[in-house]
Amino acid sequence: MKAGLIQQANTGDRAANIEKLEKGITECVEKGAELVVLQELHNGLYFCQQEETALFDQAETIPGPSTETFGALAGRLGVVLVLSLFEKRAPGLYHNTAVVLDKDGSIAGKYRKMHIPDDPAYYEKFYFTPGDTGFMPIATSVGKLGVLVCWDQWYPEAARLMAMRGAEVLIYPTAIGWESTDTKEEKERQLNAWITVQRGHAVANGLPVISVNRTGYEADPSGQTNGIQFWGNSFVAGPQGELLTEFPNDREEIRVVEIDKARTENVRRWWPFFRDRRIDAYGGLTERFLD
Repeated sequence: MKAGLIQQANTGDRAANIEKLEKGITECVEKGAELVVLQELHNGLYFCQQEETALFDQAETIPGPSTETFGALAGRLGVVLVLSLFEKRAPGLYHNTAVVLDKDGSIAGKYRKMHIPDDPAYYEKFYFTPGDTGFMPIATSVGKLGVLVCWDQWYPEAARLMAMRGAEVLIYPTAIGWESTDTKEEKERQLNAWITVQRGHAVANGLPVISVNRTGYEADPSGQTNGIQFWGNSFVAGPQGELLTEFPNDREEIRVVEIDKARTENVRRWWPFFRDRRIDAYGGLTERFLD
């Protein structure tokens, strides 16, 4: 499977952002991509740096304008797309939702972000209700996609449940970066931890991982922080955690990467982690904490 990744720097001009994405998707398909993954909340700025009720106006229904626009493009190009949208489900009920469009432009499925952060400059709990779709892979013409979103990438349970339900690849649309007051050493620790934990999901589950992050600087409209420098560094890892590609952190870039899905079977034969799981002893995982 050839997968396209679009690492983009956004502005407040949503129409221009979407137009740039459409060009990027087309470029990926021209390079042979059958699947294209976009970054988290790709239509606009990362608005969660502040708590502002007027920003709920940016949300949209699913189906809605974005699934119509990108669905038409997917159908015209014959490509599977992974979108990341601010979903308005009902009055007062909003989600951070990934939508998968199949190559005919139809909605193959959606995943509502399950783990919602609440940190300085990442006030997502103000906007997003935790997801209720569970960790279910989405069946498409290119295979079963285990789509998760950003903060989900820190949780091994999410990756494991996707793998147990037959996901053939783990996919993480992402928006994460540095706050300028962090030291250089701390920035390196954060970035390395982010890469390491996701490569660990690849190893533990014998699955490829696709992680697509934003890049560029976005100011904090509230002025409470110095804004976010999104660290890019999108990457694809193979089922042993091997890096198949790794993007720079300081610029936009588009790449198409070939992923050998059949390799999962071989890796799981060499490293039979699923065979040796002690499911009789894992009951405590459903508890908040064990004293």
